[in-house]
Amino acid sequence: MNRLRPLAFNILFYAWTTILAFLALPLLVLPRRAILGFSRFWVTTSLALLRHTVGLSHQLRGLENIPAGQVIFASKHQSAWDTLVFNILVPDPIFVLKRELTFIPVWGWLVRRGGMIPINRGGGAAALRRMLADARTIARTGRSIVVFPQGTRTAPGTQRPYQAGIAALYQELALPVVPVALNSGLFWPRRSGRLRPGVITVQYLPPIPPGLPRRDFMAALETSIEQASAILQTAVTSPSSGN
Repeated sequence: MNRLRPLAFNILFYAWTTILAFLALPLLVLPRRAILGFSRFWVTTSLALLRHTVGLSHQLRGLENIPAGQVIFASKHQSAWDTLVFNILVPDPIFVLKRELTFIPVWGWLVRRGGMIPINRGGGAAALRRMLADARTIARTGRSIVVFPQGTRTAPGTQRPYQAGIAALYQELALPVVPVALNSGLFWPRRSGRLRPGVITVQYLPPIPPGLPRRDFMAALETSIEQASAILQTAVTSPSSGN
């Protein structure tokens, strides 16, 4: 692939994001729904830019596994792409995200105004209690929650532990958890501008019902996501896949 295409995307994406950040300032005094619409516009246009410059799109599998009503989506996290796409995959999502993101001028302010749940990853038990209190309050609105249970981006094939926060949310909110596997890291690697053309797969897996013991839940979640993500990775990297 022409190496100029990923470069063009990065230049255009960050320029577009900067322009929108300034245009978004009035949203800070408008209702939260305005921020939601603006966020979806930013993501939709950014993904269209990605498709036209790099040739990278996505497909969804397992939509039948999403129960009706409020759920927790627990997703593999391999790429910056993941933080974009769930804004349009989940209607009015609540993201559990690292607190440092809320310090970014304008975008961080919009994140807070949008009703997201920041967590201090180094704050220990106190941070976990604060996250659960925020989750209880926001969950009463009926919005579904998106969480990356490993806490940070993890390159394909790399092992990283699943954090206690997802188990605490599961037990506290008593909602079904939909595991989500993906292979975005093969196309938009962590901390890299070397994007590849292709089709990212997002696969929703059978939901885990509320009420399981903590250990059983964590085992079921990790096994489900890791096995499915490994299959998605192999399907792309295998010589027989044609990629």
